[in-house]
Amino acid sequence: MRPNRREFLSATSALLAPGFLRGAEEPKGLVVGQLEGAEVGNAILATGGNAVDAVVSAALVAGVVALPSTGIGGYGGHAVIAKPDGKVFAIDFNGTAPAAAKPNMFGADEKGIVKDRADAYGWLAAGVPGVLAGLQLALDKFGTKGFAEVAKPAIKFARDGFALKRGIAAAIKAHAARLEKDPGSAKLYFKNGQPLAEGNKFRNADLAAMLQKLADKGRVDAFYKGDIADAIAAAFKKNGGLVTAADLAAYKSEEVTPLALEWQGHTIYTPPLTAGGLSVFQALATLKALGWEKWDAKDLLSVQARVEALRIAWTDRLKLLGDPKHAEVPVQKLLSEKYAKESAERIRAALKAQKPTEACGSEQPTGGTIHLNAVDKTGLAVALTFTHGEAFGAQVTVDRLGLTLGHGMSRFDPRPGRANSIGPGKRPLHNMCPVVITKQNNPVLALGATGGRRIPNTVFDMLAYRLGEGRRLADAVKAPRIHTEGNLNLTLEAAWPAAVVDHFKAVGYTVRTGPGATLIAIERDPATGVVRSASR
Repeated sequence: MRPNRREFLSATSALLAPGFLRGAEEPKGLVVGQLEGAEVGNAILATGGNAVDAVVSAALVAGVVALPSTGIGGYGGHAVIAKPDGKVFAIDFNGTAPAAAKPNMFGADEKGIVKDRADAYGWLAAGVPGVLAGLQLALDKFGTKGFAEVAKPAIKFARDGFALKRGIAAAIKAHAARLEKDPGSAKLYFKNGQPLAEGNKFRNADLAAMLQKLADKGRVDAFYKGDIADAIAAAFKKNGGLVTAADLAAYKSEEVTPLALEWQGHTIYTPPLTAGGLSVFQALATLKALGWEKWDAKDLLSVQARVEALRIAWTDRLKLLGDPKHAEVPVQKLLSEKYAKESAERIRAALKAQKPTEACGSEQPTGGTIHLNAVDKTGLAVALTFTHGEAFGAQVTVDRLGLTLGHGMSRFDPRPGRANSIGPGKRPLHNMCPVVITKQNNPVLALGATGGRRIPNTVFDMLAYRLGEGRRLADAVKAPRIHTEGNLNLTLEAAWPAAVVDHFKAVGYTVRTGPGATLIAIERDPATGVVRSASR
């Protein structure tokens, strides 16, 4: 017996809660991700929209209601879109540094530490926002509905308001000290001098008016050129920021060729740099070179091999990766069969010697982010991730537009002379990693994760379980995860057996217990059209 629409949407929304695991089946299509966005996206599918229309409308709603994690002024993200014929595309809408940005603008020390975290908070921390440009490009290339139609639900949420949930209210309270110092943010997130609390209605009439103006024009162009762009630039100038009207006018989201990796009869697609998937693919290529899929999954050395593959990829990530338009990045080498075999030999030697590989890394705070997946009845599949960065991004808001800004500048290395150093027009390296998988040219799986630096490792874990070990979707999502950033600090989820923890301690790791990222996945059977989804 199939559920009625209300029951179905309720089940879909329930998938999104952290730690909740559930499957849903719906042959017509499905959107999963942020709760209110998923409901709106499913309504778009029900009224004849395709997966791109649905995910764009869902993203706009998330940009209004997922206050700490992302926003219309978020610095940007990436999407992967797979057509039913097996052709796959990617969209890069990562934010850019303003033309006046300089490699040493934050005066970081030799360890990359910036005084008062000026690269993360305040007007200098915000670059050019890419969210609206990316969503418009997705509609133009692959959608069937116009911006005015898909923006209606987001405008309604902003204009009419919604009751704050406990998590968002807690985030406002936790960051109140910075938010109240910025007039635009204080206007949004405070009432009578106090942070908004759980159950308070949050309205953003200024943002609703801005989105309505764009909807009336049928496109987002005025955000980047015209009176809205001028208002954004004026706010940056007034508050000591660097983004100008010329920076906004110069911004372009881009259709880019996705990276592709063959494994276990499937083709995995993810956006290229500056997204996070290259590191995932590098680690997976190392597993392929090891013949890891034939190992005993319960063997302790099998688990260590996964960790070592990630550590090598993270070491290369932090040393070598950046915007390939502005730095020499050895992408082909890192993804080559030769390099994968060299990494595999390093891992074999380490396992034999009962020690870690020689690798290094660093650790930084993890942040928010929103991920959405959608498939429709034709088989069109979309995975989209976008973010503020950490909670509320730069924690500043363009007053009279209700536009809280992401802190894209924090995703650069603040030290000069590095692949990911700050530079005018550069896009920063980040962790977002949307993925679409095809089998025999049919899109079969879309996935992504939220949780800052934990994202690439969680996506890697999911792919290792689902494709490498051949687990069912629900089992792969439920399985325990690993987090490493290249050094000898290792975070294991609590579900790992004690024998695994003891093994890593004996080898030389410092082990702690903690969560991975939150992963959202959606799978479609091309033969039946049945969709299953899971999230944890």
